[in-house]
Amino acid sequence: MLNWLRNLGRRQLDANAIPDNLWLDTLLHYPFLARRPVAEHLRLRVLVSQFLKKKQFSGAHGLKVTDDMAVAIAAQACLPMLHLGLRWYDDFEGIVVHPGAMLAHREVTDGSGVVHHFSEVLLGEAMNRGPVTLSWQDAASGDTVERGHNVVIHEFIHKIDMRDGLADGCPPLPSRKAHAYWHEVMQPAYDAFCEQVAMAHRFGGQPPWLDAYGTKSPAEFFAVTCEAYFVNRERFIRDFTDLTTLFDQFFKVKQPLVQ
Repeated sequence: MLNWLRNLGRRQLDANAIPDNLWLDTLLHYPFLARRPVAEHLRLRVLVSQFLKKKQFSGAHGLKVTDDMAVAIAAQACLPMLHLGLRWYDDFEGIVVHPGAMLAHREVTDGSGVVHHFSEVLLGEAMNRGPVTLSWQDAASGDTVERGHNVVIHEFIHKIDMRDGLADGCPPLPSRKAHAYWHEVMQPAYDAFCEQVAMAHRFGGQPPWLDAYGTKSPAEFFAVTCEAYFVNRERFIRDFTDLTTLFDQFFKVKQPLVQ
């Protein structure tokens, strides 16, 4: 349990549960948080307090998760939940923090039945109905706005995507029409992004400003675009107008997705 949470007991958490200096330092370290409206700061502070009360942080390889580390991770994780609420994160408790990038050993069986073993360097990983793993070195970086990058948001978007048991680039939605509408907007954006990355790689074309990892699958494209949507909205609007409208409908609940 975090030091400042030890004496809270079972009382109601409010916007003052997190010490002022700890909260202010967190906002100042992450420009995309600091520049949000005051009303959102208040809402986010309450969500972070509730999040920290429910989640269990653990450090890997001897890393000690301090109060400022936990608040920093929680603030970034809760940003997408400002209008949705924390129920989207109620299927897990654990958050494992590594000092830096981690090496994951994979085993994949191809269509011919041949088993392939390989290693993959990860900055984070989200498990279906399981914990979220993060690199603190990357989660701590506040200088990611220009690249539209944020590993914490990326992994927690995967948790939203997995709520229906399948990471397919589409969160749980209220109807088939809503799902169809989502894919009608996302698919052409994904195809265009993959084409831009391919042109840059093969013919020296202009590479996209977003992480090319988004070409790996629709699920990764959803996570990568959400990173940019939350940390560099101004540029995201210019390059992904249709996705901005779609994400506003989902995350801000400004108007419901088609029923």
